[in-house]
Amino acid sequence: MTKARLLRLSVVLVSIFMILLIIVYWDNVGTAHFYLHTSFSRPHSPGAIPGITTGEDWEALPDVDEFLAKLLSSSLKQNSSIPRKTEQLLVQGSSKPVVSNLEENVRGYDWSAHNDRNSLDQEKLQIERQRTLREFCANSSFTFPTKERSFDDIPNYELNHLIVDDRHGIIYCYVPKVACTNWKRVMIVLSESLLNQGVPYQNPLDIPREHVHNTSTHLTFNKFWRRYGKFSRHLMKIKLKKYTKFLFVRDPFVRLISAFRSKFELENEEFYRRFAIPMLKLYSNHTNLPTSVSEAFGAGLKVSFSDFIQYLLDPRTEKMAPFNEHWRQVYRLCHPCQIDYDFIGKLETLDEDAAYLLQLLKVDRLLRFPPSYRNRTASSWEDNWFAKIPLAWRQQLYKLYEADFVLFDYPKPENLLKD
Repeated sequence: MTKARLLRLSVVLVSIFMILLIIVYWDNVGTAHFYLHTSFSRPHSPGAIPGITTGEDWEALPDVDEFLAKLLSSSLKQNSSIPRKTEQLLVQGSSKPVVSNLEENVRGYDWSAHNDRNSLDQEKLQIERQRTLREFCANSSFTFPTKERSFDDIPNYELNHLIVDDRHGIIYCYVPKVACTNWKRVMIVLSESLLNQGVPYQNPLDIPREHVHNTSTHLTFNKFWRRYGKFSRHLMKIKLKKYTKFLFVRDPFVRLISAFRSKFELENEEFYRRFAIPMLKLYSNHTNLPTSVSEAFGAGLKVSFSDFIQYLLDPRTEKMAPFNEHWRQVYRLCHPCQIDYDFIGKLETLDEDAAYLLQLLKVDRLLRFPPSYRNRTASSWEDNWFAKIPLAWRQQLYKLYEADFVLFDYPKPENLLKD
């Protein structure tokens, strides 16, 4: 009799514990975040659970993934529409920002009007970009490091560029030097992850730059482990299947020029200490360098573009630490062969792509994408910048970034790779 009572008591306690666990989990994740209302939402067959992807890909998921997905879908109907504080018409003609950052002062904003492309053309453009990416990811004759690994093989620290907005079901992989500051601002407004005097920001350009790049501002995949423990990978997979995933890319060589301009031609204390001093010592034979960037610039000691290219090609660089995110390859930042992106934008068509994406996400009534910068590094500058770089170095550099050229359909710069 006593054993039977103990058994019943144990069952009750375990049940209560499981219920509490589900409630805590439910409170953290939020059921409403898992049903998307965007043009990218995957169609489901009649009778399927709304918001849960069906088919071979879904069935192949581990049992725990299926359990979590079904658990999270059980009250989707009652949460299919959520009131949002920021969901209101955009105030037209928002004021220009007060720019205090040195880089933004130098570059300035382009407030000129831009005509939107025809949405049909944009749709065809997206189909072509995704087709190119998927074909080369599936092409066994085209290889590059990390291509063949699975999503589970990606270390947690390499998922730090995937920003999640649970409120609208969006995942953005940011690529430095590809309008990422303003896309991060957009993600902050949408996710309401940052408050200004207790109220979420509504205008992206109101958000100070120093807050935009503060890692604590954004929920990224690499933070899931602390929040969800052993369930983190399962939740990532569910969100990758259900959320709209996008990234923006840029001609790889032009991106390198832009990174060099902003980090080594302007006074940047962090990049001077971490990168410029070693480069000047290794490739320009300088010794007894000043400890501050202002002193170095005053003495005319600056890293040359040639120094920078040597640094990228030097085998010792990657042995010491992975490339800094500002010149790390996109395929290493965003894992395009492991993550099936729904939208691929390009900086070369930023204004049109951004407007189209916000429309597809159904958030174009909430905000506008901030205006482009004047004096943006242009593709036409490549010849001048690489004129003094030896041909052999240019060819090695292309091999280093070839995957980004090919995957995102940028033409091979033949004029730079031949005599």
